[in-house]
Amino acid sequence: MAETAIIRTSTETLAPSEELSSSQALSLISQKAQPLLFRMFADPGMLAQEEKTSLVSHLREAVVLNPKSSELRVLYGMALCVNFDAQEAMEQLGEAVSLAPDSYIAHLKMGELWMRLRVCDKAGDHTRQASYLAENLAQAELARRQSATIREMMRKGITRGGYSRKSWFALNRLRRIFSKKEEEQNEELATVAEIS
Repeated sequence: MAETAIIRTSTETLAPSEELSSSQALSLISQKAQPLLFRMFADPGMLAQEEKTSLVSHLREAVVLNPKSSELRVLYGMALCVNFDAQEAMEQLGEAVSLAPDSYIAHLKMGELWMRLRVCDKAGDHTRQASYLAENLAQAELARRQSATIREMMRKGITRGGYSRKSWFALNRLRRIFSKKEEEQNEELATVAEIS
């Protein structure tokens, strides 16, 4: 029994219990936005600001029409990241993970966003979950590489705030040394001023 492909226009919505495949999610995006989406995947840096804004607005419309689609929310979150809107991207990717807790791509992209924001604990959790959900070697390799990057960041002390606690201790020691030298110089200047 052959299955027929479901093709929808961007104005059609899904029934609440209906799940969406990746190709079906792509069919919900307007024809104008699809080339921009493909260019975003190829090289996000090549999109002009107005193209990024246009892509975000088209994906927002698709999500409004299909709010239960985890795949659309992942694409929307990725476009928001490219447009440097991290807060909204966090919300959309978080909703994608909530809608589909067994989605490899939702966890991987949420982990990538947390990694780029240098929140390595959360990034590691989502990336680890993505590696458990990987269905093939390519997915497993992407999750492995992202995990390795997160571990390297943690090893170097690159976490939220820019540096680990150990680095701050060293910086505070340097501040104390320089402040003592500055106090000594101020005392010397005060003594010279009293003498004159």
